[in-house]
Amino acid sequence: MAEKIKKIALLTGGGDCPGLNAVIRAVTRTAILQYGYEVVGYKFGYRGLYNNELIPLTLDTVSGILHRGGTILYSSNKDNLFDYTVEENGVSVKKDVSDVAVENLKKEGIDALVVIGGDGTLTSARDFGRKGVNVVGVPKTIDNDLAATDVTFGFNTAIDVATEALDRLHTTAESHHRIMICEVMGRNAGWIALEAGIAGSADVILLPEIPYDINKIVAKIKERQKQGKVFSIIVVAEGAKSLDGEVVVNKVVADSPDPIRLGGIANKLAYDLEQLIKDNEIRSTILGHIQRGGNTSTYDRILSTRYGVAAVELINEGKFGNMVCLKGNSISYESLENVIGHTKNVDPNGEIVTVARKIGISFGD
Repeated sequence: MAEKIKKIALLTGGGDCPGLNAVIRAVTRTAILQYGYEVVGYKFGYRGLYNNELIPLTLDTVSGILHRGGTILYSSNKDNLFDYTVEENGVSVKKDVSDVAVENLKKEGIDALVVIGGDGTLTSARDFGRKGVNVVGVPKTIDNDLAATDVTFGFNTAIDVATEALDRLHTTAESHHRIMICEVMGRNAGWIALEAGIAGSADVILLPEIPYDINKIVAKIKERQKQGKVFSIIVVAEGAKSLDGEVVVNKVVADSPDPIRLGGIANKLAYDLEQLIKDNEIRSTILGHIQRGGNTSTYDRILSTRYGVAAVELINEGKFGNMVCLKGNSISYESLENVIGHTKNVDPNGEIVTVARKIGISFGD
């Protein structure tokens, strides 16, 4: 099968993420320099595949993009071609239009498709594989919550940004004797909050995996006050919730495959704490998309490059229907059939949480 490969395509789906351009660059350069493949990229993820909107990817196209966040192919997190909104007789209806995409691939003479994305994007990649498309997946999410790989690219950059934010909040908190709450992304996984919280010297870390008791947070703050520490730093994951509460939903995006948008727990937590603590001012900061933008960290540039090269190697070896992944220090691969729907959450009894507890960090439990 490998001998027949002449032309490959890439697309990036889901939210933007530092390292996407580094993967695009690595795939393109490896495909051209090592195997002489022609390379093209579909714009705006699966929407571009449906509309057959593509651009050539050459050595010139990918020059100078290694460090840049975002994706030169652009992205979309709303376009599932197996459940796609089309207009019929003036009415919007959901249809499976995946056959259109398959035909577009055939018309363009594309022999293999590299799909870079998270769980939703890779679910469609698996489904296209079931329809006979030669597909290879690359795992992407700042949340680091894909079970099949030890690390997803973009995560390291996100925790670097969050850690820097905590460093900056620290100085103003200390100057004004304030309680500073910093909300970070991660959806239902607490990896960003946990690792940035440890690196950023947080006093309290609140995770989706460990529901918190507001009174335990107050006790931690008062304990610090008795020690002469007149400020506190709290990191809260957007998916965190109290023992008797629910996650805070920022908004619902009806036309998205993942309609629930979390956000706002920091503001709620600030309000709740203000009812119980009168001798400190409380301020909340929501980092939001700052964690996803800007230049890519050194670690993510290298990991993304390793993933991109490995994706082309899988194509060359005819090992389709797989996703590249990191196991320990080695690049490996896993069947997309086994990847989908398996998330990786923080273990409340795991080594990293235990380390945090032993140095005095509270998880509000």
